[in-house]
Amino acid sequence: MADMNGMGEWVQWLAGASAALWVGGKAKQRLELSFAKHPSLGGHLRMAKRIAKMVPAYSYDETTWFSADGAPAAIATQRRQALVALGAQLQSRSPLTLAHTEATKGLISDMQLIGQIRIPFQFRDVLQRYVKTGSYWQSSEGVFLTDMDGNRFIDVTGSYGVNLLGLDYYKNSMAEGAAMAQSLGPILGGYHPCVLDNVQRLCRISGQDEVSFHMSGTEAVMQAVRLARYHTGRNKIVRFTGAYHGWWDDVQPGPGNPMPPSSDTLTLNEMHPNTLKVLRNRDDIACVLVNPLQAMHPNSAAPTDATLVDGARKVHYDRAAYRDWLVQLRAVCDAKGIALIMDEVFLGFRLARGGAQEYFGITADMVTYGKTLGGGLPVGVICGKSRWMQRFGAEQPGNICFARGTFNAHPYVMGAMNVFLRHLDSPEMLAHYASASATWAARMAQLNSALQAAGLPVRVAGMETVWAILFETAGRYHWMFQYYLREQGIALSWVGSGRMIFNFGFSDADFDLFCQKFVAAGHAMQAAGWWWTDPLQSHRAIRRQVLKEILARKWSQLSAARR
Repeated sequence: MADMNGMGEWVQWLAGASAALWVGGKAKQRLELSFAKHPSLGGHLRMAKRIAKMVPAYSYDETTWFSADGAPAAIATQRRQALVALGAQLQSRSPLTLAHTEATKGLISDMQLIGQIRIPFQFRDVLQRYVKTGSYWQSSEGVFLTDMDGNRFIDVTGSYGVNLLGLDYYKNSMAEGAAMAQSLGPILGGYHPCVLDNVQRLCRISGQDEVSFHMSGTEAVMQAVRLARYHTGRNKIVRFTGAYHGWWDDVQPGPGNPMPPSSDTLTLNEMHPNTLKVLRNRDDIACVLVNPLQAMHPNSAAPTDATLVDGARKVHYDRAAYRDWLVQLRAVCDAKGIALIMDEVFLGFRLARGGAQEYFGITADMVTYGKTLGGGLPVGVICGKSRWMQRFGAEQPGNICFARGTFNAHPYVMGAMNVFLRHLDSPEMLAHYASASATWAARMAQLNSALQAAGLPVRVAGMETVWAILFETAGRYHWMFQYYLREQGIALSWVGSGRMIFNFGFSDADFDLFCQKFVAAGHAMQAAGWWWTDPLQSHRAIRRQVLKEILARKWSQLSAARR
């Protein structure tokens, strides 16, 4: 009996020790995870969602609007007159375009959202009384867009990244692809004969074994993640702070997503050794997603004018440092059997013929493409190693990774893609890629030199053909610059000065004209008083001022609710 009691005590001790080890292991894992998170709100998504919901809506009245930075009365009057003149100028030039836009706004929710988040929200109501911009284009030619009133704008919207080779090229590509597919029509399920050539070219360009077609970049990323989970039997995915991989729940957690952040999605600090430690010490990670665009702004969301609260915006690009990071990441993924997924939906073919893989000298397990690859039509593509791409288990007939889409490999899309891929292999394009980096670096230097010579507090930075506008002084009104660029005939996307996307169709003469218009917009912005600055004003002081406003408004709301 004594032996039995002793045995029972031993079992209890062993169970307690095992439990303690398990709890200790979990605690260590949790601590490592905490150290691998970026310290900003972007790295703490639950907190970011809570804070986003707490921010109260409020608008500056017209008295405050023109002097939110403490500008004297003379500067406020100057700004008011300039805003009225700017709005009248834009209205008189494009009445038909603006009327169409206003008539449509209540019918398209996307247009309403863009109108809400184009600038810092405190300034929105007054601005929209005076200044309106159109959302309609009638035609395109060269590097120009023409609105419904016949006004021409230099296009640096880039069609969200689609427009790599120039507008004329894509119009021709779509027409040639449609002619190729016309005799087959919209037959789905089977393939147009050009598909064989497409997949062979894609495999050569990507350095991968197999291809699957999808309707968008978001869909391609979704399926790449599903394949990684399927083949590893693991659930967790790693994304990096600020990175965009589409709008589905697992990869777009935080503000903007009504669902709470998934426990299966780890948002970690990019280019940090603590992240590599997490990857080495866990056995439940299926894949790591990399968006090479983040090399411009690691651990930060893509810049938009809506976030220009104080004028601070950081874009720092170090190609060698980012390549070293990817090499380390590749080694850890290899050691742990984690799929490394390169999301080139936006940047694919902008950096090199072989994309970011070639540009940074790294090979991924799967690569996702979209945007320009469709030759002007919608598409999403995965290229990957055979071991990651297979969707069925040969020994388990019921174990499949299902993914279908009615319009995947649509004949017209495949035709336009074939035109694009054949052009990508042309001597003309190979020569263009050989000189592209030097060309765009020289153009960036040209614009920055012109801005410096003009004495304007603006410069540009970026990666190849994707640039952001930076401001060299603290201020509350830098987001106004997008409207002066518009007035000068430069078309930006809804993110405003946060991103300009150029295309290979820009000639030297086109770029010279762009520089002239850009500098002219800067002079107009400066003359209107928007860049007046109090010598004591700083980014930190502005942020504190805005935070005090928000807290005061929130307190007022809470007090009113208690009455």
